[in-house]
Amino acid sequence: MDPTIEDFVRGLHLDAYLVGGAVRDELLGRESKDADFVVPGVDYEGLHAALEPHGKVEELEVGGRRVGARLHPRDRKLRFLAPAGIEFAPPRAERSTGPGRHDFEIVADPALSIEDDMGRRDFTVNAMARRLETGEMVDPFGGAADLKNGVLRTVRPRSFAEDPLRLVRGLRLVSQLGLEPDAETLLQMRDEASSVALVSGERVGGGLGADGMGELSKLLLGAEPARALRLARDTGVLVALLPEFEPTIGFEQDSDRQHLPLDEHIFAVVQAAADAGAPLAVRLGALFHDLGKPRSNGKHPERGAELAGAAMRRLRYPTNLRTHVTRLVSAHAFPLDHVDELFARRMLRAHGDELAFDLVAHKAADLQGKRVQPSELEAVSRLHDLLEQERVQPHRLADLAVDGSDLIALGYSEGPELGAALNALLDAVVDDPALNTRDRLLDRARTQLG
Repeated sequence: MDPTIEDFVRGLHLDAYLVGGAVRDELLGRESKDADFVVPGVDYEGLHAALEPHGKVEELEVGGRRVGARLHPRDRKLRFLAPAGIEFAPPRAERSTGPGRHDFEIVADPALSIEDDMGRRDFTVNAMARRLETGEMVDPFGGAADLKNGVLRTVRPRSFAEDPLRLVRGLRLVSQLGLEPDAETLLQMRDEASSVALVSGERVGGGLGADGMGELSKLLLGAEPARALRLARDTGVLVALLPEFEPTIGFEQDSDRQHLPLDEHIFAVVQAAADAGAPLAVRLGALFHDLGKPRSNGKHPERGAELAGAAMRRLRYPTNLRTHVTRLVSAHAFPLDHVDELFARRMLRAHGDELAFDLVAHKAADLQGKRVQPSELEAVSRLHDLLEQERVQPHRLADLAVDGSDLIALGYSEGPELGAALNALLDAVVDDPALNTRDRLLDRARTQLG
């Protein structure tokens, strides 16, 4: 936590406690983007009164119930340090509403203690607090010891029942921090796996800020996504969350080249993408790229793109990210037999710069999940270098030395005819960049016009 934020909150005289991921990350020596505080003894009105002089205050709600307030500070430095705002809440606790294991509600009550609030949190490593005034650590469930020992442990048996998103969050912590669930937590994950299907899509995928950064994305962006995905498969969470995965589990590909069962191949590709530091779109493409292989009748990229699109739509991923990933999945099976400058230019022409480079990053990861000859690995590396080299050559309509108005002056009509002519010129220029002069393209356009 940046000292500037701490100093600001301390100056509010609320006797606040830093809680959750920020405390965990401090113990790990990691920078944290979380700015969450619990304030015992202060009700909503008191919070608003303390915060309103310092910026915009908005209500924090969970399930339609008010649980706290988020401050968007007026101070520019604070806004930069906490772009999502600083969250303040009274302590919360679980209250029973009936005899069943799902019969309860989470209520906020300023009279509760900080220990009460820690008791309703998901995992022990997130159930720690630090009092700003004194620096005192509050760790009633041994979270610091679990963190040191690499253990993922729920605070109590009802943790996943309270909020099934915690199943994916736990898997995310496996990927990010290398934690391992203890036996009881593992049993709870298996028992509650099916309930993850009840979680709203944006909390898993698209993110509450529509930025694509839900818990699944954070899992994929961790250091060990394959480990988390295997755990998801073995507990039933993976298929409950992504039913599209069910046919891949244990699916044998029966070839020396494709030596792994399909699910294991997919996990290996995701891990290779992570090891290479690939962006989220490539890691999502790795996750979905071969879902179409079972029952695809030889057209698995197209089928995979359909399944990827449906899954990402269900998980409320932003349209631009969904489109990019489905295009990647659809085009991922390109050959590497004739990699040269022309191949690179045509790839840039067909896909655009960003997707072309992502396709190569995915191909490199895909090959890591197969038994391939060194020449294939060399070819994909060479292709990346050629894309860098050839991206300065004309490969977009905007790169042409002529435009639509020039062709209209020659007698072309606006509409499909004009578009087809420009695309034909671009294809010729991609094949031979020396053609990209005004005079040569106008001569060629006159010839095309007849």
